[in-house]
Amino acid sequence: MELKSYLLKRQTVINQALEGYLPGIRQTPGSIHQAMRYSVLGKGKRIRPILVLAACEAVGGKPSLALPAACAIELIHAYSLVHDDLPAMDNDDFRRGKPSTHKQFGEALGVLTGDALLTFSFELLSRQNHDSSMRLKVIREVARAIGTQGMIGGQVADVQAGRRIDPEQMEAINRKKTGALIAASVRIGAILGGASAAQYRALSFYGDRVGLVFQLVDDLLDNDGAVKVDGAEAVRRRADRLTRSAQSALTPLGARAEPLKSLAGFILTRGS
Repeated sequence: MELKSYLLKRQTVINQALEGYLPGIRQTPGSIHQAMRYSVLGKGKRIRPILVLAACEAVGGKPSLALPAACAIELIHAYSLVHDDLPAMDNDDFRRGKPSTHKQFGEALGVLTGDALLTFSFELLSRQNHDSSMRLKVIREVARAIGTQGMIGGQVADVQAGRRIDPEQMEAINRKKTGALIAASVRIGAILGGASAAQYRALSFYGDRVGLVFQLVDDLLDNDGAVKVDGAEAVRRRADRLTRSAQSALTPLGARAEPLKSLAGFILTRGS
């Protein structure tokens, strides 16, 4: 498949949906809505929401029906970046080529913007045009992925990690801090697409691996994290093995899973 074209089409659909879902700046309180839109709209590869749509498609579902959930995942990702940039965390002044949210709107509004994005994401998840049991499964999956056993837990472990960190600790941080939300993106796409138990297992296996690869590639690009623990060459080999394993797991799904296979390769070879 032609991945560049596929990504562009999906990014366009997602960006248009985000534009429509987010509250307008004329809606009170306008300041927080402006900050929310600033933090979400604009540059962004939208890999996580694209994974939601591609996983839904891979099991024969209609991607359009998974669009609110896909956008909710992007809002959660944006919230995590807004909070990561705060002075109490990474203290970054820029994000995606422009001032980070707290630099543009002030630290207090930066905290509130992250809170608002996370809260609004669950409103979007509740809007799914599916039966209540399926909506509940999706909400539970997302909440688990971003809570203390997922993204938040990984962030806590990262903040509290000392200078000496062993490979097992590094693996746990990477799987939770970054990998959990990516894996959940694939799983909720599978759920919303009506996956069978076997299809869900295959996609869950795929999601776990590409989620870890995403962070390993980040570490390679930043010369940080797992690279400092295991060395660049070992990390590079592991990322390659995990990618091939993830792609192989999709074989039973046939041609409909080709976008996911290509996305795994893209995640492995992306430049930034």
